Amino acid sequence: MIVVVPVSPSREGLVLSSLADRTVLTETEAVELYEASVVDVLRSVAASGGDLLVNYRDEKTLPDSFSGEPKAEIRELATAALGDLEDVRFERQVGSTRSARIGNTVTHLLEREDATSVGVLEPTAPLIGRTEIDGAAMSLRRHEVVLGPSSGGRTYFAGFGEPIDFTDSDAVPELVTLAERADDAGLGVGFAPMLPTIATESGLCATIAGGRARAVADRSQGATTAILDEIGVSVGEGESLERE
Repeated sequence: MIVVVPVSPSREGLVLSSLADRTVLTETEAVELYEASVVDVLRSVAASGGDLLVNYRDEKTLPDSFSGEPKAEIRELATAALGDLEDVRFERQVGSTRSARIGNTVTHLLEREDATSVGVLEPTAPLIGRTEIDGAAMSLRRHEVVLGPSSGGRTYFAGFGEPIDFTDSDAVPELVTLAERADDAGLGVGFAPMLPTIATESGLCATIAGGRARAVADRSQGATTAILDEIGVSVGEGESLERE
């Protein structure tokens, strides 16, 4: 399975900006959190049996207010995560919307490059491990589409053995939309285990709890849990983020 991780350059106001708007996190802390999550996700993919493809946003898909060299920035982040990039493929995103960009990548890999299966893994799901990635790849041998549910009706993973109609698939809830599109195409749908993402406050709270519990259980700490400890935030009442 080719595992596509769509990554944006980590800049204030571009990544996890809603967390900075709605929680105690600052824009700078949101960027640091995003970078740590990308590191964890890339490391998990590299440890799995999948082939890593970093699908980056470049100048053509970024708002005019964000200048710079996105590819160089994202390669630097990938190097910090993995060191050796010899087995990592980098491809720029093409399309005017997020769903179009993801759809173009998946369809190109399946139809133009004859990939057996393609999985799109969100860079905001730091609790993902190689076991879940390899399990999704195995599930794609039995189903044409495999979806990994996340908080808020979203998905953290969407795997395809056949392309679907990605038009306006950003619509909420994304999980239901993708399942309906697969069904419309006559494709079988399987599901991966549910995992939170850090894209929402409730998902971030679940990630904090899950990451710290894993650190206690197996004495290891991911980059995301480490940066959250450094920032000094915890889960308050009602799944809200609070300063420690």
